[in-house]
Amino acid sequence: MDKSPNLKTVSQFTESNPAFTLGGLRWQIFNEDENGLKEAGAIIRIGRKVLIDVDRYFYWVYSQNKSRDIAKEADL
Repeated sequence: MDKSPNLKTVSQFTESNPAFTLGGLRWQIFNEDENGLKEAGAIIRIGRKVLIDVDRYFYWVYSQNKSRDIAKEADL
């Protein structure tokens, strides 16, 4: 059986991850088409409820870190 996804509301996510502000996260969700968050599958909408797939969200966050790619290429 597959592992159930780790889903949180926007408020629950910001409470458990204080490095991310409520306003900043809402901005990312509002711009999900442009920033790749939608393509990552990190945002789930059920009616008006917005849920965050935590694992996919953090995968997306790390994919935004361009310096990490540069470090890989330089074998750092």
